Amino acid sequence: MRLLIQSKSTGRFLCPSIDDGSPVWVASLREAGGGVVADVETAHQLVQDNCDSDDEPVLIDLDRLGTVNDYAVLEGEFDD
Repeated sequence: MRLLIQSKSTGRFLCPSIDDGSPVWVASLREAGGGVVADVETAHQLVQDNCDSDDEPVLIDLDRLGTVNDYAVLEGEFDD
């Protein structure tokens, strides 16, 4: 399992730092690098310890993306 926490309000990702494991907010997936979380319990603890309600945290399972179980696009989201 490869999980990331993303703030819906800022778009940033909360992940353990590759350097020392401390929680950091980064702007891109590239910056998150190997700092993905391997289990839901750790991800929930990161949210509890490091997110405010303003962050609107969302848990993303990277292994789910691009599969038949991918996150559904909201109907009409990309309509012009």
